[in-house]
Amino acid sequence: MKFKINNKIFEKFFGLNIGVVFTKDTNNKGESQEINDLLREAESKVISEFSQFESPSLHPNIIPWRKAYKKFGSDPHHYHCSSEALVRRILKGNKIRHINKLVDLYNYISLKYVLPLGGEDLDKIKGDLILDYAKGDEQFIRLGGIENEPPLAGEVVYKDEEGVVCRRWNWREAERTKLTEETKDAVIVIEGLSPISRKIVESATQELTNLIKKYCNGKVSWQILNQGNPEIEILCQKF
Repeated sequence: MKFKINNKIFEKFFGLNIGVVFTKDTNNKGESQEINDLLREAESKVISEFSQFESPSLHPNIIPWRKAYKKFGSDPHHYHCSSEALVRRILKGNKIRHINKLVDLYNYISLKYVLPLGGEDLDKIKGDLILDYAKGDEQFIRLGGIENEPPLAGEVVYKDEEGVVCRRWNWREAERTKLTEETKDAVIVIEGLSPISRKIVESATQELTNLIKKYCNGKVSWQILNQGNPEIEILCQKF
């Protein structure tokens, strides 16, 4: 099994760096008050940090994603990257609810660094996991959904042999591969586009790795994928 980025993605999306965290034999059960406290801390940071902007869309870490959505034909006024969606939820006065420990931790990192993050259960992935342009006929059932909502042709998606696992790059996850309390082995991505630097993506990736080790046990490793390193063999990861 490989995780790879289609080289054509780099032609349109300059300075793409994706931190990839792999977990094995994870304990994702239960709820942690310490993780909940981290989320409350991150929510407070968001309220303070975004008070200087008339709109979340003006934050320097959100601007490149809105530009990216336009490039692959999705209106960023209607579709928000996952980090912008989280921020908007908080600014409306809502708290980020507990899902499971892995999701809670990556939501915390997403809010702290204002970067899109997402995760999939590796045991539910069929074949290779690829960041690619959609053909338009792939199967996709959104998180919590029951109906097929295939992507548009040319849309940037994460997909495997069975279908799309995340639409509009980082807009909506699939029900089929979602992380649950039963998840043992997972892949989590931390995404940055220029001018977001590789250094920022690496810092977020390392911090998430350390948090998963602390709160979920198991074995955890990470790498950075970019134009110079566009694929990795998942099954050969050295933990």
